[in-house]
Amino acid sequence: MAKFKVVTPAGANFGPTGGDYTYELEALGPIDAEIVEVNASSENEFISAANDADALYARGGRLTKRMIDGLDRCKVISVGSVGVDTVDVAAATGKGIPVTNVPDTFIEEVADHALTLILGMFRRLVTQDRLVREGRWREGRPELYHFPRLMGQTLGLISFGHVARAVAMRAKPFGVRILAYDPFIEELVMSPYGVEPATLADVLQKSDIISMHAPATNGTHHMLSEPQFRMMKKTALFINTGRGPTVDEAALIKALQEGWIAGAGLDVLEKEPPDANNPLLKMNNVILTAHVASASSRFDPARKRRVGQELASVLGGRWPRACVNPSVLEKTQLTRWQPYSMERGPGS
Repeated sequence: MAKFKVVTPAGANFGPTGGDYTYELEALGPIDAEIVEVNASSENEFISAANDADALYARGGRLTKRMIDGLDRCKVISVGSVGVDTVDVAAATGKGIPVTNVPDTFIEEVADHALTLILGMFRRLVTQDRLVREGRWREGRPELYHFPRLMGQTLGLISFGHVARAVAMRAKPFGVRILAYDPFIEELVMSPYGVEPATLADVLQKSDIISMHAPATNGTHHMLSEPQFRMMKKTALFINTGRGPTVDEAALIKALQEGWIAGAGLDVLEKEPPDANNPLLKMNNVILTAHVASASSRFDPARKRRVGQELASVLGGRWPRACVNPSVLEKTQLTRWQPYSMERGPGS
């Protein structure tokens, strides 16, 4: 029997490798920790199977307060993604359990994808592709005569965490003006990126392209709804590579249908996958991708190794690298080996 038991839900995984824990065990093996999959169709079954776990590897379904309260020995909950909206972090904090994520692992991929959607929407790439395939070659150039060039346009960023900063670095050479709204980031952080701090209203009213990067929290749920979409330019393009629930999807659909904004490029939706009758699926002024912005050949190895390292750190008696509820750390017996980060963790 291993020294440490790490429990994880069976069958829940982001990647294609199923129950292969080779990468996580690179760090967990040397401390004699094993990963145990549990099949649980109810909260009671989960509590019964996981109550003696030393750690929890959260993958897939939600971890509710009742499930977390049922953990008797758990020292850490680790999530292999940037977002931790599947975990009741407040409940974990109440139990004194650190919750870790991987806030800096997929930054470049997501920024690449955001810029891809920005350029694809701005140059009406899907429309142009369709015109060629339908034998309407001569309509392609006149279609673009209606739109300005990218240079001189204003890009507005909502939230200015790691991904948004990487987007700003990529977008700046195109000659765009960049505004950003983030009440949790110092103005001095934005200045080196050539980004102007702005209010949310300024970003919405002045931007030609608006890119959403806010994390999914109670405070950001439906952060953008009908009043916010009505503030945007009729020519504005909306991009979201952050989290679906930050946007009131019904309001976004209405904005697109009634022409409050010109188009949208969406990697995330409020419900994933979308229902077959979702109007977004039939809109010509929308580009959709299947929540794939972070995906690349390094996705699974990078995030899984990081999860293993975080779990091993805590089980080995040390602070994790990325903790979304750092207030619990000082109250644990874990050894502090690094200062609190001055950067924001959970949604960066």
